[in-house]
Amino acid sequence: MAESTTQLKSDALMEQMKLHMSTDAGKQLTKKIGLVYQINIAPKKVGFNEKSFVVDLKKGEVKEGTYEDGKPDATFSFTDEDFMKVATGKMNPQIAFMRGKMKIKGSISAAQKFTPDIFPKPSKM
Repeated sequence: MAESTTQLKSDALMEQMKLHMSTDAGKQLTKKIGLVYQINIAPKKVGFNEKSFVVDLKKGEVKEGTYEDGKPDATFSFTDEDFMKVATGKMNPQIAFMRGKMKIKGSISAAQKFTPDIFPKPSKM
């Protein structure tokens, strides 16, 4: 059986994101966006064995788990592969949504501010 310790490609990106939040660029994001996103990432199929991350662009934090201070402004669900495509700018978020590669709950206006720009540019993996 699959365990929740499955290594996702997005784990490394989320680790980079934690560091990114402490940089000047990360601090600019919190000023500019000021929203909280929960991102649910599944190894293969959305809704199964998901790992959740909170990208808090109010406090400038990224952590594993679900958002506990009320509701996030928007929640996204992806497969690991599709999340990486959107986060690295290889797939447009609107196209991902229209093709059903990304599911959104919450504020659509908050969701529209979720772009590859909020993620650090990946170092060559």
